Amino acid sequence: MAAPCYLGWDFSTQQLKVIAIDEQLRVIYEDNVHFDKDLPEFKTQGGVYIHSDRLTVTSPVLMWVKALDMILEKMKSSGFNFSQVRALSGAGQQHGSVYWKKGSIQILKNASSELPLHQSLKACFSVSNSPIWMDSSTASQCSALEKAMGGPQHLASITGSRAYERFTGNQIAKIYSQNPEVYMQTERISLVSSFAASLFLGAYAPIDYSDGSGMNLLQIWEKVWSTSCLDACAPGLEEKLGCPVPSHSVLGPISPYYSQRYGFSPDCKIVAFTGDNPASLAGMRLQEGDIAISLVPSDTLFLWIQEPTPALEGHILCNPVDSQTYMALLCFKNGSLMRERIRDRCASGSWDEFSKALSSAVAGNNGNLGFYFDVMEITPEAVGIHRFNRDNQKVSDFPKEVEVRALIEGQFMAKRIHAEKLGYKVSKYDK
Repeated sequence: MAAPCYLGWDFSTQQLKVIAIDEQLRVIYEDNVHFDKDLPEFKTQGGVYIHSDRLTVTSPVLMWVKALDMILEKMKSSGFNFSQVRALSGAGQQHGSVYWKKGSIQILKNASSELPLHQSLKACFSVSNSPIWMDSSTASQCSALEKAMGGPQHLASITGSRAYERFTGNQIAKIYSQNPEVYMQTERISLVSSFAASLFLGAYAPIDYSDGSGMNLLQIWEKVWSTSCLDACAPGLEEKLGCPVPSHSVLGPISPYYSQRYGFSPDCKIVAFTGDNPASLAGMRLQEGDIAISLVPSDTLFLWIQEPTPALEGHILCNPVDSQTYMALLCFKNGSLMRERIRDRCASGSWDEFSKALSSAVAGNNGNLGFYFDVMEITPEAVGIHRFNRDNQKVSDFPKEVEVRALIEGQFMAKRIHAEKLGYKVSKYDK
């Protein structure tokens, strides 16, 4: 009998990835489908469509389904033994949403194994291009939601975040406002994560607590939808969302479609999918007191928090590993691109020279401090480069070694300060 293995899927912005691991967590297979390169017929750039207003950003739903077909066929051609898969789960880009047309549940449940799945589902979506996390076209809906909920802080206290343009509740409100007939034709609204799980389940998969808490709709304390938030976005919304579930829930066995077409065992279990950020916390095996920082164009901070304090900056999400605790997420727009700019100016474009400059200045930088915001920052809302010497006097420039250390210390002090505001304790012994 074949050794058991487990599949992990990642429905991200630019590609679909799969990884198979054995019971010792060793990687035995991995592959990907790059949307722009491997599915050129959809004509995406970076996996998305940026609309003429430069605010609306969407991705074609069928592209994601066709990518799944393609990657499964690649696995089949390589001789991958699907019958050894005991369970599968995955992640999806957070904040994207999928709109299933009335009657689609029967098509999903009864999809013919003779056809690629994208052919069976091509008429199943009332919105063909899904709004995703890059969309910033819902400012008016955000204002309306915050007003209905008694202000941004009250909304944050309920849902973990003030209203954000990419968050699903505001995207739903926009669709209902602009296309009420499309909204009425929709029988189920999924996140990208629960949509992906639905494809494997052959039924509508529930939204998990953790990804669901990035919607401005979930009461993060009680783990139920907020009736007031739902009513402020669109009528009859609770029925279209279904009941949320813990992020580690076993949803059921795989759809017969996959057993018949690819040879999966009918006993293969589908575990709830979650958002990419919660999945990162789970995958890094963070525990209470741990802190993780992703140093990318927009630096992202992940925290495991026992007693969160929702604020106007950052996000509190339900913890995907432990439903009784929380994770905090802070995003800083001026991340690696800002560091690269200072590297180019002060270290001749060399990270080695940058590191030497950093090491040559003492910790604390003799009281010299800088705040570096090339573009409007998210946390806090500020822009420009601001330098202060040890006497707290604003100055126009620093020597290169001082500049490099001021940048790094300033960025990391900001991360700590904002993390503490959300309830993070630097040590588990802090009170």
